[in-house]
Amino acid sequence: MRVRVEVSTTATDIPWDMVLAPGRGLVYDVLDRENPVVGRYFHDGGMAPYGMVPIGHGAPVFPLAKRQRGKYAAGGQGWFEVGSPVLDVAAALVQGIKQRALLDWGGVAFHVLGVTALDPPEFTSGRARLRTITPVVMKGSGRDATGARTTRHAWLLPTDSEYPAYFQGNLRRKAETLGLDADVSLTRISWVGSKRSFRVGEGLKPGAPVEVEVTGAPETLRAIWSWGLGQANAAGFGWVAA
Repeated sequence: MRVRVEVSTTATDIPWDMVLAPGRGLVYDVLDRENPVVGRYFHDGGMAPYGMVPIGHGAPVFPLAKRQRGKYAAGGQGWFEVGSPVLDVAAALVQGIKQRALLDWGGVAFHVLGVTALDPPEFTSGRARLRTITPVVMKGSGRDATGARTTRHAWLLPTDSEYPAYFQGNLRRKAETLGLDADVSLTRISWVGSKRSFRVGEGLKPGAPVEVEVTGAPETLRAIWSWGLGQANAAGFGWVAA
């Protein structure tokens, strides 16, 4: 399940370093207040066996904001989304954000206008086409053609040869983390957006939005829709368009 938060702001733009970075702190702050046991559990290392944190969020969107070259446009009414495939976590986010009248998004004030819970599509066919609205980040092996490790920070792009296998492995680890059917497969990368890097903590994480076609059990696909694609979903990467 995901949560759409309708907001308004008088700001005309959001600094690029703050487009994604504030979301994780907001989610943890809400969980610490609404469900502190879960909040601490996620803080302390995530869910077994891979230490994953089943939370995701997207960037704020202001459809009517005036576009400005080199700036992330804001202004007027818009929204952002957060979500989790764990219903208790999603419910805590709904309840906690509903109690806020004002949110600080990296120094930009958002007035909360409404909070709506969004259920995932049914995916009864066992197939899904998912397009992200934030870059998907993925680390590879960091090894060259001879098998020698050349770097510990081998960020992959969708055009890299290792990308499909690592992408699919991430899908399966998410399913295993949630105790769901892990027979989920990437069948096609149908679109790749422009490369972009965001700073969320230490260093920049590069990636690109993608549209992918995946197959799997409907419950697994619903969980992935609620969580996001690739790594670092809690930092705002790989958020799927509703």
